[in-house]
Amino acid sequence: MATPALDVFQVIGDPSRRKMLSLLCDDRLTINSIADHFDMSRPAVSKHVKILHHAGFISIEDSGRERYCTLKKDGFDALKSWLSYFDEFWNSKLKKLESLMDDKLPN
Repeated sequence: MATPALDVFQVIGDPSRRKMLSLLCDDRLTINSIADHFDMSRPAVSKHVKILHHAGFISIEDSGRERYCTLKKDGFDALKSWLSYFDEFWNSKLKKLESLMDDKLPN
């Protein structure tokens, strides 16, 4: 069964997936090592890992009998792109406010 495509915010909206991303900040981990940090079944952890993988947040590398997960930049780029639009929006608004305030202040 194919994993349905999720919006990037749906992917990171789940607390378990956010914790998995945090765990992977230090080093790559096996799926079993990730599962040790959660009170859920290994198949449930695998499902979350698969979602993170399909969304571009992690890569999975097979090494012998283990599957290693590593953070990947792609999913984070989508977040950064979405957020940067609003950074620019607010910076523009604040610059206009600053200009307006400068014009109103007595010299």
